[in-house]
Amino acid sequence: MAPRTAAASATAPLTPEELAAALKREGLAGLAALRESLQAQAVRHRAQRAAAIVAEREALADADVFRNAIGEVEPLNVAVRVPLPRVPPSPLPLQTRLDEEAVLHEALSDEYDPESLLDTDDSLSYCRHGVREEVVRKLRRGAWIVQAQLDLHGMRREEAREALSDFIREAVKRGLRCLRVIHGKGLGSVGREPVLKGKVRAWLVQKEEVIAFCQARPHDGGAGAVLVLLKPGGTPHHHGHPQDHDARSHRDPRERS
Repeated sequence: MAPRTAAASATAPLTPEELAAALKREGLAGLAALRESLQAQAVRHRAQRAAAIVAEREALADADVFRNAIGEVEPLNVAVRVPLPRVPPSPLPLQTRLDEEAVLHEALSDEYDPESLLDTDDSLSYCRHGVREEVVRKLRRGAWIVQAQLDLHGMRREEAREALSDFIREAVKRGLRCLRVIHGKGLGSVGREPVLKGKVRAWLVQKEEVIAFCQARPHDGGAGAVLVLLKPGGTPHHHGHPQDHDARSHRDPRERS
């Protein structure tokens, strides 16, 4: 076994075998060195013990300070957990259903032919059944001030149809009576025919809120626009889906109220 170095002897106690080897190797001089090493080890051991005692006392003192600071502590009562029943999702609100039904009722059909139900003239004037023709004449003369207008220039048919439906719905909500819808004269269309003019006419007669319309006066747009008169009251009124009119188209208009 290799002998220890002086540094190793100073940091760890000697085993009996190492002690015998040191006596044999160094004699009395080695024994004196060994005694000094053992004394140093004892001093270090006592110092370590003293440091451990001091640390333990400090920890106990800190614990006492903490307990004195917070006072007596009572354990929290553990609440009894009661399983809650699973709440089913709430049904669809009534107003949401009504709104969806209103959208369906307000849907406009491109296939609807106003000639099958209502009379119009060449100047695109119309008076709903039960409304005096004097209303159309007054509308044409400007008896009602135009309160809002919609310009359909540049829109595709689907876009124009949706825009017109939204426009009338918002006007009814606001309580407006007289509107102007600009559909254009068709000067930029193929064959120079107004594409939206006939569509707007068909869409308007499907709206129960519309009681009359006529071609605008020259300074209001002339042949490129139509003046629309809505029912008074500001509340939309529907009698079913616009396409339901097809089933009634062969009846005499005088039979309907």
